[in-house]
Amino acid sequence: MSAVRPATALPAAASERDLFEWYRDGTGVVLQHRDYGLSAAGDSRAIHVPAGPHHVRRAASLAQDALDETAGPGIVMGALPFDGSCEAILRLPERVIRGAPLRGNVAPQPGWTVTDLVPDPLPIEYEAAVERALAAIDAGEVEKVVLARTLQVEADAPIDPRLVARRFNAGEPGSFVFLVALPGGASNLVGASPELVVRRKGRKVFSDPLAGTARRSQDRTRDQEIARQLLDAVKEQREHRLVAEAVADAMTPFCSNLVVDSEASLTSTATLWHLHTAIKGTLKPDAPDALTIAAALHPTPAVCGTPQAAAAALIARLEPFERRFFAGLVGWVDTIGDGEWALTLRCAEVSGSTARLHAGAGIVAGSEPAAEDLETEVKFGVGLRALGVEPV
Repeated sequence: MSAVRPATALPAAASERDLFEWYRDGTGVVLQHRDYGLSAAGDSRAIHVPAGPHHVRRAASLAQDALDETAGPGIVMGALPFDGSCEAILRLPERVIRGAPLRGNVAPQPGWTVTDLVPDPLPIEYEAAVERALAAIDAGEVEKVVLARTLQVEADAPIDPRLVARRFNAGEPGSFVFLVALPGGASNLVGASPELVVRRKGRKVFSDPLAGTARRSQDRTRDQEIARQLLDAVKEQREHRLVAEAVADAMTPFCSNLVVDSEASLTSTATLWHLHTAIKGTLKPDAPDALTIAAALHPTPAVCGTPQAAAAALIARLEPFERRFFAGLVGWVDTIGDGEWALTLRCAEVSGSTARLHAGAGIVAGSEPAAEDLETEVKFGVGLRALGVEPV
């Protein structure tokens, strides 16, 4: 990573609608998206999802069993790992606090100072892995694969995950902000994901796959030029099309009608432009709940690649770490099957005075190793800012 400097001091947040105040160490879950938020409160039932294959499908079944046993309406909330390599715990809270997330205010400057950044793999090693992925693409082994890096952030004092969540919430308006206690109670998953996997509301279902990324500029004219270049980039369009087609194909069996944008369009976060395709449909009367639909979609080519099995095998060979909850799912599902699940992107796993960030880039024919490395650096910047550091 490049050198870093402390982020600018920020005014204190108001608390009257701060759902993160309800977060409980070891068992808490807070989910916020646009104009609504949910926070687990009181005691909760732990739904253990053991490590192993088909983990999202098994999680969906276990969640529905728990909801079926609930007297009255209920919601299951939580996060699931990328590939079932570790245990997950979903929560069925005694109570759910609902509210509109705070916007326009941000948390105070952190009470810790970042002292070290440790990348794994090193940039030169990551670029070598991209070269090997491109060789696999040239050999016809895969059409696309997503390769990730990690960045361990060390601080001089414990990192408060609530404060990190507030900073994510303020810095990435419009994203799906989450704070989840992970199994064992010693670590917390916190982030701000731009990508919706599935939303079910009654008979309506939505997905918003993203792929194709460019760093925004503070200069408005340059920013618009970057957006146009992204929209016209052949390589980025190819990468995006693979994702959108796979998501639409996986949703089709559940729908009596499915509408897919004919062309990718632009969407943005505070720091990045993305290509996206809006997908919406009408579910068949016997369609399953939101998490079961998510199980059919996950992992999409946005975080894995295509063909899925070959891409996953290549990831296992080329990435020198376990992704754990990075590129997994986070969200909720309720008694009637409605729910919303997003990818766990732009996130950190926080434990004590350490936070581990992840960032990935989609590799397709025409990818350039140095450019893919730069993309991961830019994505790290989202988490670094939330942790109190401004990349330079």
